[in-house]
Amino acid sequence: MNLRPTLATAGRVLTQISHDPRTVGLLLVVPSLLIGLMSWLFSDTDVFQRIGPAILALFPFIIMFLVTSITTLRERRSGTLERLLTMPLGKFDFILGYTIAFGALAVIQATIAVAFSIWVCGLTINGSLALLLSVALADALLGTTLGLFASAFARSEFQVVQFLPVLVFPQILLGGVFLPRDQLPDVLHVISDWLPLSHAIDALNAVAANTEDADYVGGKLVIISAFALGAVALGSVTLRRKTA
Repeated sequence: MNLRPTLATAGRVLTQISHDPRTVGLLLVVPSLLIGLMSWLFSDTDVFQRIGPAILALFPFIIMFLVTSITTLRERRSGTLERLLTMPLGKFDFILGYTIAFGALAVIQATIAVAFSIWVCGLTINGSLALLLSVALADALLGTTLGLFASAFARSEFQVVQFLPVLVFPQILLGGVFLPRDQLPDVLHVISDWLPLSHAIDALNAVAANTEDADYVGGKLVIISAFALGAVALGSVTLRRKTA
């Protein structure tokens, strides 16, 4: 790994995004707006209090996945990646630079989403706020790294969207958003154990209800981090210089 070009790549990505208000809004504002819509939709019930932690995992994960994968794909389609790789910049450096850049945005996004959920939408958190923020951040980073991985195989923005039913929708259906995981059929419960979003939702629910200790949440964070690191490694191996 070459640290200087990696950080230079991260800085370039952050500079580009800062000049695109629509992307900034999509990353930092839209997740909170969607969470607020869910809160408003169930304002006369206790549904939001039950599903709020899962929703806090869901929207940032999806948006980070889409924005990261499409942005990386455009680097290949424009020939930027091919030009960068003629310099002392390896594929892993490129992927890591993007991870750092979007990771920094994920920190801001997670902080805004958690603060909005608690102090505007009224989501009750009985556990540690620091742990909740840590899991929310790990979840957003997971969406980032999976987006980087998916971008290595896509040739167009439409193909990026096609990855949603493969990489994202099963995690939503089996992650515990609509039905607690312990109520899933046995086979589906086993499958859900191998889906990283399930562990993020489990951790957020545990922190919100204060039903588990810090070791339990820490174990979930290790699992989420392992999936994220695996996605970065696979993305660097499978990344192509340009889109045919």
